[in-house]
Amino acid sequence: MSYPLNPDIYNGDVKLEPIRAGFGRGLKAAGEANESIVALCADLTDSTQMSLFKAAFPKRFVEIGVAEQNLVTVASGMARAGKIPFTSSYAAFSPGRNWEQIRTTIALNDMPVKIIGSHAGISVGPDGATHQMLEDIALMRVLPNMVVIAPGDSIEAEKATKAIAENGKPTYMRLARDKTPIFSTDESPFEIGKAYVLYEGHDVTLLGTGALTAQLLLAAALLKQMDIHAEVIHVPTIKPLDEETILKSVRKTGRVMTVEEAQIAGGFGGTIAELLGDKLPTPLRRIGMLDRFGESGEPAELMTYFKLDGVSIAEQAKQFISDVPRYHQGF
Repeated sequence: MSYPLNPDIYNGDVKLEPIRAGFGRGLKAAGEANESIVALCADLTDSTQMSLFKAAFPKRFVEIGVAEQNLVTVASGMARAGKIPFTSSYAAFSPGRNWEQIRTTIALNDMPVKIIGSHAGISVGPDGATHQMLEDIALMRVLPNMVVIAPGDSIEAEKATKAIAENGKPTYMRLARDKTPIFSTDESPFEIGKAYVLYEGHDVTLLGTGALTAQLLLAAALLKQMDIHAEVIHVPTIKPLDEETILKSVRKTGRVMTVEEAQIAGGFGGTIAELLGDKLPTPLRRIGMLDRFGESGEPAELMTYFKLDGVSIAEQAKQFISDVPRYHQGF
């Protein structure tokens, strides 16, 4: 399936918008389409962009307050009563503070609650390590029944919000705070459980999720100038994983790099390591947060410091290719 890219992604005119803005638009649209959708927030309505839904459907909105454990427990009860609840807070608090309630009242009972973790990753910026949630992918993907989504930009977040509203499953969606490049278009596909080849190559497979996929596209363009042809795959659904698309690329390239704005232990990189270990052992380099917390700083400054920007990713990919021979199936 072809994937239309924003033609401005490689120049200075690319539009930037917070991914959470797409969630806000998507939730309002989903609410218009289905009156069973309700929204609950933990005193962060404007920050998480749930304010659009609140303004449109005040009788279907509940302000829980600073009580994240109540947030998801009440949502589970509403789901049992036939509603489709969306909850929102900072990811540091939900699922960071209420994971046990999510596990017991939502995942265990297979309740179709949509848990929106906003302000995830180091790009939260000046709020620092306490608010830079890096462990959420690992926490949520281990829960049985839980779907895990990390949209790449605001356009995809809007599509993903509409999709999870109708999937009938407990779902966690991870959103960044800062403005990020819009690399997709209105015509770009999104389907839960699908990954997408954005840039074809044969020397290495670059797997990205969330906002860092845009940086992989920039890295691939830089690598091409060095006569290194990287294949970029965007993986917005971390669970269930599109194994077929990923393994097809890996069989071609024989090397894999994952990039994420999260802990690589148990996170997206851990997901791919498990897949390759089970089905296609292949040299893997995981790029992300390596057993440490974040720091306070401007988002762009932190991305460069932790080597998660396009230039740093290209440098690491070049070194990886130099250090590691391509794997050939059957060795």
